[in-house]
Amino acid sequence: MISGADTKVVAFGGGHGLAATLTALRDLTPNITAVVTVADNGGSSGKIRSEFNFLPPGDLRMALAALCGADSWGQSWAETIQHRFTSEGELNGHALGNLLLAALWDSSDDLVAGIDRVGALLKIVGRVLPMSLEPLDIEGMFTTSGGEKVVRGQIEVATAKGKLKSLQLLPKNPEVTPQVLQAIADAHWLTFGPGSWFSSVMPHFLLSDLSQAISQSSAKKIMIFNLPDPEDADEFAGSTPEEHLELVLAHSPEFRFDVAIADPAILSQENRLESLVNKCGGELILAEVSKSSDKNHHDPAKMSSLLSHIFGTTLLR
Repeated sequence: MISGADTKVVAFGGGHGLAATLTALRDLTPNITAVVTVADNGGSSGKIRSEFNFLPPGDLRMALAALCGADSWGQSWAETIQHRFTSEGELNGHALGNLLLAALWDSSDDLVAGIDRVGALLKIVGRVLPMSLEPLDIEGMFTTSGGEKVVRGQIEVATAKGKLKSLQLLPKNPEVTPQVLQAIADAHWLTFGPGSWFSSVMPHFLLSDLSQAISQSSAKKIMIFNLPDPEDADEFAGSTPEEHLELVLAHSPEFRFDVAIADPAILSQENRLESLVNKCGGELILAEVSKSSDKNHHDPAKMSSLLSHIFGTTLLR
C-alpha cells in the first residue's frame, strides 16, 4: 500500500486555481509536481515575454509561492516573490518573482534549472515545471451575434464573449517539457483544475503529446470543477461544468478519470453533471469546498481534507 508521504501527484493548471490545489496538496505529500500553462500574455508576464521572448513567469511564480512551506521561512519568501512594485517607472506592475525567474533564464538556457533554483531558495514542497519550454499562444473561434470571431491570446480568449467553437495552441505542436512526461509516468494521481477553463486547464489537452501521456497514464485522475463566477468577473469561464467537461472530451475523446469534485453551488436544475461524469468512468463527489468568507474561491483547507479522504479511501480499494 502507498502511504501518504509516498504518494506522487501531478497537478495541472495555472493561476489562482492551481495555487489553491497546490496549497491543499502541500500538507498531504512532498511529492508534488505542478505543471503550469505558459500562454500568459498580460501584465508583468506579458512585458517580460515580449521583451525577452522568455516563458511568461507569472503562473510559474504563483505555483512556487503556493508550494512554499507553512513555516516562517516559506511564508516570508512566498510574500517576497509575490511582491508587486508600484511606481511611475518601468518597474511598475512587475512582481519580484517574475524578475528573479527572468534573471536566471537570462543567465542560462536551462529554463527548468532556473525554476528549480528558485524552488530550492524557497525550500518549496515539490517541483514546478512549465508544460512546454517555449511560450505559447491560445487561439479560439467564437460564435457571436455578429458571426464567427477568431480571438488570440490568453487574456483575450478568457474574456471573450460568445459561444466557443474551437480552441488551439500556437505553435500547433510544441514540444512537451521532458520532465513533465517523466512525472506523469511516475505519478499515482493527476489533478486538473480549478481555474480559468479556456486558458489554464484546456491547454494541457490541446498539446497532443501531453494529452496522449495523460490519457495513457495509469495514475488515477481527479477533475476539480470551478465555483460559480462572481457577477463582476472579468473572465468569461464558459458557463457550466458540463460544458467544461464536454470541451475537454471534444479535444481529448479518449480521456477518462476516476473522481470529479464539484461544489453543490455550481449544479444546474437539469444536473447533467453526474451522468456525464459517470460516462467518463468517474465518480462525482459533491462537497462544499469554497471559502466561508468568499464563495468564489476554493478553500485550500477544505480541499486538503477532501483530497486526503479521496487518496486514502481509493488506495484501500
